[in-house]
Amino acid sequence: MSRPENHSLLGQVTTTEVAAPKQSLTLSDAVALIVGIVIGAGIFQTPALVAAQAGSDLAVLLFWLAGGVVSLIGALCYAELATTYPDVGGVYYYLKRAFGRRVAFLFAWARMTVIQTGSIALLAFVFGDYASEIWRLGAFSPSVYAAGAIAVLTALNIIGLQQGKWTQNLLTVAKVLGLLLVVIIGLTATPNSAAPIESTSSGSWGLAMVFVLLSYGGWNEAAYISAEIQNRQRNILRSLLWSIGIITTIYLAINLAYLRGLGLANMATSEAVAADLMRSLWGTPGALFISILIAIATLGAINATIFTGARTNYALGQDFSLFSFMGRWQQRPSTPSQALLLQAAIALALVLLGTLTRKGFETMVDYTAPVFWFFFFLSGISLLVLRKREPEILRPFSVPFYPITPLLFCAVCGYLLYSSLVYTNVGAIVGVLVVAAGIPLLIWNRYRQGRA
Repeated sequence: MSRPENHSLLGQVTTTEVAAPKQSLTLSDAVALIVGIVIGAGIFQTPALVAAQAGSDLAVLLFWLAGGVVSLIGALCYAELATTYPDVGGVYYYLKRAFGRRVAFLFAWARMTVIQTGSIALLAFVFGDYASEIWRLGAFSPSVYAAGAIAVLTALNIIGLQQGKWTQNLLTVAKVLGLLLVVIIGLTATPNSAAPIESTSSGSWGLAMVFVLLSYGGWNEAAYISAEIQNRQRNILRSLLWSIGIITTIYLAINLAYLRGLGLANMATSEAVAADLMRSLWGTPGALFISILIAIATLGAINATIFTGARTNYALGQDFSLFSFMGRWQQRPSTPSQALLLQAAIALALVLLGTLTRKGFETMVDYTAPVFWFFFFLSGISLLVLRKREPEILRPFSVPFYPITPLLFCAVCGYLLYSSLVYTNVGAIVGVLVVAAGIPLLIWNRYRQGRA
């Protein structure tokens, strides 16, 4: 998929590119990437928060099942966009076609400075926290581990696609096998007879879904590998369906294990539900095991997020003159090296920010959530816009029950945008301001173009 002619976004850059993304990812590679991104730190932290909002074991399981259904609805929308408009830029490309280059640029800017890099830093902090439980490296041990993980995994992806995807496959397999072991241990344990907690007040189901969907987040990254997956007309949809099916099954099983091993009351008050489960059954060795498992889980999520994040930066570099250095794809190895390096630099700066605030994980959640859900909402709207504007384009897959399905997806995104603004703190304001800082870049570029 060579792009011999590159017209700049609001600029005059024209360049010839010999190397371009290749269709070298198999269905199993895509599934490993998606599962690796989604099953990160969330499933080890949010189940206790969800349980605190539920009045029964059944309610807990229904919340997690609903998260899978919502993710499936969104995946159907993304499957139509990705199969109809396969492009390494993913959502960036959809927004450019639907709303124009200025909106697309703001999304790419947000993804580069807030969404993807913030997610990388967030996961890196979780890895650092649990790696420090295994082997502490001084007062700033979590930050040292976080920075080291970003640097090493970025280097692996720069070395080449094969190294990046095989690293991802191995980490995902190890993670899923470890989770299955926790499930087996929890389900075979003697049921905990702790008394049920009181039903929560009305409206708490919404807060529960905020936590659930946080743990399901990441399946949308399939859009960024649509130009590199083999037999994309079939495999994009299949990778999404398989991934969400696997993830939903694992999430239901792990929550069932938590409920059986700890009981709803203990689960709802736990600060580290997986560690508490393993400690109650295996003592200190069990807690050590879960720390290793969470470290592996977050490494897989970091690697997958690094892999997909650089693809948008590459697309931005192809279209916008200021970032043209990122729009170069190395043929050997097949990777956007410059885009990966800039992404790593920003993520490392965010690790420093989190270290200075002494609330690394919380700061990154606040920083990324509102911006993420705003552009997620716009991607749903783009499907509606493109269906109306470009009805003649061949669509290998059409979302069923149109327009009900995309409208329902947009409604969920709108609610999560509202919730992320309500429940987050000053970090959300910082994230929004960083995105707004991209507007002067557009104005400056227009001024330069006018003077040319």
